[in-house]
Amino acid sequence: MDYEKIKEKMEKAVDMLSEKYAEVRAGRANPAILNKVKVDYYGTPTPINQMAGISVPEARLIIIQPWDVSQLKEIEKAILASDIGINPNNDGKVIRLAFPELNEDRRKEIVKDIKKMAEDAKVGVRAARRDGIDEAKAKRKEGEITEDEEKQAENEVQKITDKYTAEIDKILSEKEKEIMSI
Repeated sequence: MDYEKIKEKMEKAVDMLSEKYAEVRAGRANPAILNKVKVDYYGTPTPINQMAGISVPEARLIIIQPWDVSQLKEIEKAILASDIGINPNNDGKVIRLAFPELNEDRRKEIVKDIKKMAEDAKVGVRAARRDGIDEAKAKRKEGEITEDEEKQAENEVQKITDKYTAEIDKILSEKEKEIMSI
């Protein structure tokens, strides 16, 4: 049995969850929210962080300072076109993104969204588990392993699954605390 392949698939699910959580707008300024925003830079879609300095001087403010000031309008357009839900404020030199204070209802809504993301990640982990168990059953059918080895493989796959599921729950719990305590 190739447990490393199974672990790799489960690790990808956890990594994707962490990436998605980094992009969740939780009232605190996080430059990762701009990761998916691409600016048309002379005909090439370019990430903002490759054409501007991004800083977080305060808890609820991101400042974008383009290296090429002529690109301010393009960056502003790209931010408006993306669905991050924040209006850019352009002063001719830098763009400011001010994050509004979150109210209780919005926090609960965000928590509901992150729980769904965590469940999607668990689905990915369970799919890797199913693949691993199917592989063990197929090897048993072909006579490559004994019935005891098949059971042992299933138990090992389940242990790996439990580990990654617990990791997802831990990440969810931390993000939930972060959102509710802002």
